[in-house]
Amino acid sequence: MRFRPPTLFPPKGRRWLIPVLLIAVALALWINVAPFTRLTQPMAAARVARLPATPPFYSGEKIMILSPHPDDETLCCGGMIEQARAAGAEVYVTFVTSGDGFEFDAAFEGRQLRPGAGAFRSLALKRMNEARAATRALGIPASHLSFLGYPDGGLLHLFLENYATPYLSPTSRLDKVSYAGAASPGNSYTGLNLERDLTAQVEAVNPDLLLVPAPQDAHPDHRTTSYLALRLMAERGQTSRLRFWVIHGGLEWPLPKGLHRSEPLTLPSRAMNLAWTRADLTPAQVLQKGEAIRVYRSQTALLGRFMQAFERKNELLSTTPLPPGPLTDTAYPSR
Repeated sequence: MRFRPPTLFPPKGRRWLIPVLLIAVALALWINVAPFTRLTQPMAAARVARLPATPPFYSGEKIMILSPHPDDETLCCGGMIEQARAAGAEVYVTFVTSGDGFEFDAAFEGRQLRPGAGAFRSLALKRMNEARAATRALGIPASHLSFLGYPDGGLLHLFLENYATPYLSPTSRLDKVSYAGAASPGNSYTGLNLERDLTAQVEAVNPDLLLVPAPQDAHPDHRTTSYLALRLMAERGQTSRLRFWVIHGGLEWPLPKGLHRSEPLTLPSRAMNLAWTRADLTPAQVLQKGEAIRVYRSQTALLGRFMQAFERKNELLSTTPLPPGPLTDTAYPSR
């Protein structure tokens, strides 16, 4: 047998491996390493630096956050919550769902490959307790929290086909609000009930600012919360009190993943042209936000690098839900 010296290159039939490996390495660097992210997005930090500052909070101001899931309030606004509390403002958080629809998380937490309804219900209770602890770390009193208990992953169904007829959650197998501590126990999972509960929450607080997801957010629960908030505040004649944030902002956003506290939170690609303002955080506020994020152990176990990516030196709020100009993607063709 003739000796063949080792080679760095794969055999002819597998030479496609080299470009695939190079692409994989490039993607890993782009997603996780700050200098490479800056190299591929050279203007991203400058765009954030040019944004106007978010107006400061003031004593007695009432701030309300509609959080589709436990942890969204901390990811979007943890630093601003600290600033509002330090200024003497009152902060309220309403959790629309209890997070009972995350299948991988239910499997991980329940140590079972195919989690049943009980595992999803247990996950919801755990996430509610994590929300209480995280918001306490940010200085929000327990009396300022409300849990509506609607189905994670089901809000768009309630908004559309289940507005008047009850929706059965495919994960928890519940069709009504059932979690201990919920604001309206026994309410059927319908869009009508969800609207009524959100209206009651807003009427009870009458917030000066209502912080909600932007309609461009990729998660359907976030978009639905945005639609409902826009309609509710329009009916109250208070749309000027709305402010918008994004969590699921486009391909791999926010970049880079992982802990990069000295990097800015850049504009989300799905909502690049909104009227963004920039809330600069002190190093102490960034650290405290990170502590609150880490309270959500059920989430950080699987999504740790994604969640750490919000531990940045600024947060973002838009004063408008849509960019300026016509909605060209929805315009009717000329006849």
